[in-house]
Amino acid sequence: MNKTIGYGLLLLLALAAPYVVYPVFMMKLLCFILFACAFNLLLGYTGLLSFGHAAFLGGAGYITGWVMTQVIPDPVIGILAGTAFATVIGVIMGYIAIRRQGIYFAMITLALAQMFFFIALQAKFTGGEDGLQGVPRGMIAGILDLGNDFVMYYVVLAIVVASFILIYRTVHSPYGQILTAIKENEPRTISLGYDVDRFKLLAFTLSAALAGLAGATKTVVLGFATLTDVHWSMSGLVILMTLIGGMGTLLGPVVGATIVVILENRLGNIGNFLADVSGVSWFNSLGEQVNLVIGFIFVICVMLFRRGIVGEYIALVQRLKMASVGKKKT
Repeated sequence: MNKTIGYGLLLLLALAAPYVVYPVFMMKLLCFILFACAFNLLLGYTGLLSFGHAAFLGGAGYITGWVMTQVIPDPVIGILAGTAFATVIGVIMGYIAIRRQGIYFAMITLALAQMFFFIALQAKFTGGEDGLQGVPRGMIAGILDLGNDFVMYYVVLAIVVASFILIYRTVHSPYGQILTAIKENEPRTISLGYDVDRFKLLAFTLSAALAGLAGATKTVVLGFATLTDVHWSMSGLVILMTLIGGMGTLLGPVVGATIVVILENRLGNIGNFLADVSGVSWFNSLGEQVNLVIGFIFVICVMLFRRGIVGEYIALVQRLKMASVGKKKT
């Protein structure tokens, strides 16, 4: 019941957000929340650390942009095409990478993603270093004009909510329990008769598809796709989002993505505010130190919140419950 109320309040906040915060910023945030949730499905629930998820985010964005600028300016077809492309790439990369474990798995995904980055850099349709510009938002079924920021926002919100429900159902299904078993003790899961490689490949593909959906939606929202989305640093950024928020929790990536995106886009404003309040002029240059601040927050989380923010909160609630039960027994 408490979880239902919490999710309901979170949804109400999301519905009211564009009337308080700039809608385009909120849409960008929602896309990164979906990206982080997709990555968390692989790392948090399956135990597979991928350094190649930027390929799915950026690759889907390029395909969506190309379809909408060169084939048909239909956002539904464009997003579906981008998501399908990410799914296919996910199957190929996953089939190659799942044959290895641990750091070898991570390095293979990084190598494959870097290969994709150089393809995107050289390909003509991507625009190279200039990126793919001028992607129209279009209309859905000739009724919903996505050129309106508020209409676009609620379409993006519907996509993210539907994807979150899919992840929730996956995690709490028998399949999700097998993924957890693989993460906790893969040899024992194999001894129970499960085809572990098949389950890991399916998890990798689903995570890639959802990451591609995030990238495709982001391209429609912003109207462009760039090399930044396929660079290895984007894969590192989503890892930070997941670890800061709390991997293996449903709301961890939401919190982590929110913190990182706000810092990346509003750190300068925060610094100016702190400079005005404290009188310390150094805070005015805080906007130029985004990586330093994010790195500092990550170090704090590693030192004090090893389960992430949401993970530590859940652990605290469980300890309080156990303490209250112990008092009742005595």
